Amino acid sequence: MSKSRYPKDWKKLAFRIKEAAGWKCQKCHRQCIRPGDDISGLSKSERGAKTLVVHHFNYLPEDNRPENLIAVCSPCHLGFHNRGQGNVTLGQLNLFDRQTLTFKDYQS
Repeated sequence: MSKSRYPKDWKKLAFRIKEAAGWKCQKCHRQCIRPGDDISGLSKSERGAKTLVVHHFNYLPEDNRPENLIAVCSPCHLGFHNRGQGNVTLGQLNLFDRQTLTFKDYQS
């Protein structure tokens, strides 16, 4: 088994970055899903588009300095990794298996 390049407390760190951003994408300013939001009325693609993730500007998961991290929605994150040149659509992105996380996953 390979060692993760992310720190053991990555979920907590990412949660704090998302909280500081007000659960909005810091690139396109889309309001994203917050823990506890009712998402039952959203389609799978809408949930994917409104999922907030944390991106490393220098693409190094080991570098978790605040100035290297940004909270972005999944479409903007995909854009960072494809540098706007990729041909992967949001629908294709949603084919990837995603782990469902709840607020309790970030507490300890």
